[in-house]
Amino acid sequence: MSPFQQIDLSGNVEPISESPLFENKRLGKLVEAFVFHQLKSNDAVSWICDNLQIQNGKITAGEIDALYYYERSPVHLEVAYKFYLFDTIEKHDAPLAYWIGPNRKDSLFYKLTKLHNKQLALLHSALAKPYLESYKLDAKYIKQQLCFRAQLFLPYHNRHIDISPLNSDCVAGFYLAYRELELFSALDFFIPEKLDWLVTPHHDVDWVDYPAAVKIIEFEIIDQRSPMVWVRGDDGKIDKCFIVFW
Repeated sequence: MSPFQQIDLSGNVEPISESPLFENKRLGKLVEAFVFHQLKSNDAVSWICDNLQIQNGKITAGEIDALYYYERSPVHLEVAYKFYLFDTIEKHDAPLAYWIGPNRKDSLFYKLTKLHNKQLALLHSALAKPYLESYKLDAKYIKQQLCFRAQLFLPYHNRHIDISPLNSDCVAGFYLAYRELELFSALDFFIPEKLDWLVTPHHDVDWVDYPAAVKIIEFEIIDQRSPMVWVRGDDGKIDKCFIVFW
């Protein structure tokens, strides 16, 4: 049995208007703000706190993403949103370790291990106890849940990999090595800012041609960063992909 219980966020969601709540945030915190906004709009939810930092003296031992009551039962929620590419360069012992971050600095296996051993375990630590008591909470009565969403990208030359046990609906596109970028020389490009990596590709953006795109992408590759791009062909079809430096 999986130690992770995913939260169900299905149902009607009210459109979000412009708000300072969603401004000046890095991508992970923006996703948290979206999730918290949806939960707070649910009449069955009574909010307790979010981003609760647990201190060990002057050192931050960790952070509890959210605490709230759902139908009067206390819930501890951790939120994660990741972008993972299927690694074809290295061999891994754990199947989930094949899913790595675009810059090869992260993996799905590492993230799940950290969630289990650190982020979710923090609630039951001695350090967290006085924080919970200040809200009249006891860790043994708090239900722990996870909101983990991801976009998965397959290698351009092998897009039929069996990704089970992961959800195939999470596949958002593919990736291509920078050294092969000329394969896309006939396409139009859009290079979104990182906060727009969440966005479903659409036509209403400022497209650039291949030579202009190469100049932008090259700066990222030199710094060993793998940018996300949208590419559009003559048929109007748009694909989301990463151009990787490795």
